[in-house]
Amino acid sequence: MAFDAETAKELVKGAAYLGAGIAMGIGALGPGIGEGYAAGRACEGVARRPEEAGLITRTMLIGQAVSESTGIYSLVIALILILMFGR
Repeated sequence: MAFDAETAKELVKGAAYLGAGIAMGIGALGPGIGEGYAAGRACEGVARRPEEAGLITRTMLIGQAVSESTGIYSLVIALILILMFGR
């Protein structure tokens, strides 16, 4: 089945939007789970050793920032797909 130029362009645009949505959906899943797990474990740590709350909180925040970087990479890929192919 042959497509004309306009149909092919719309097909690429639709695939770019679909790919951007999938990239953000899957890309946000990992950081969301990881950050929630880290926060939960930090709360348990503070409950066990309240005197170490500052150190535990700092360590948790650094770990969450590193974890969030994968979500940001997914956002960059989604924006590239939308801006390069979604026009």
